[in-house]
Amino acid sequence: MSTVILNQPQTLHGLPLLDADNYEMFVHRHDNVVLFFRNDPLMFPESHDVAVILPELLKVFADRLQGAVIAQTIERELQARFRFTSWPSLVFLRRGEYLGVITGIQDWGEYGQEFARILALQPQQPPGFDLGKVCGGHA
Repeated sequence: MSTVILNQPQTLHGLPLLDADNYEMFVHRHDNVVLFFRNDPLMFPESHDVAVILPELLKVFADRLQGAVIAQTIERELQARFRFTSWPSLVFLRRGEYLGVITGIQDWGEYGQEFARILALQPQQPPGFDLGKVCGGHA
């Protein structure tokens, strides 16, 4: 399901919508990218907030970061690859390699600090799933 606010990043701010056909080309063409995983806005209403905040953050980091919206058709596949467990999520890549993730909604200052911190990292493997969280605390 899509709403006007959730479509705003790609319609009003020119962020590309990445699907199975253009994902690999986009993430390998740019040095640093942030991918917006929205999921279903009825289940995850914070996606609306991130849709408004992300284009503003991209203006601040314009010389260092390209943004894109992930199509729902490939969100679950990429979620498994990057191993995040909540929505909405912003996944950061450098030339296609994982740097980090921010999940949920943050304060403006926290976003700025986290964007800068993640962009200073070297590519790494996504973290493993926390089985304590996945299994309700019984690992």
